[in-house]
Amino acid sequence: MMERAGKKNSQSISFRLWQQGNHPIELFDDKILHQKLDYIHNNPVEAGIVEKPEDYLYSSARNYYSLPALFDVN
Repeated sequence: MMERAGKKNSQSISFRLWQQGNHPIELFDDKILHQKLDYIHNNPVEAGIVEKPEDYLYSSARNYYSLPALFDVN
């Protein structure tokens, strides 16, 4: 399937794993910002990797819960 998708696109050598393109969304207020941040933080929960967003070691959700994190969020 990835090989077939890669052959359809001149920018791919032989395989395509990710969808091409991006669809930027303007974060014009806090409501939209928090909605998108919640979506990102809940991805590991939805994937069944962790039970809570702050349990995922690589998530910025840890910063919002004042837990030790791999990087700082300002």
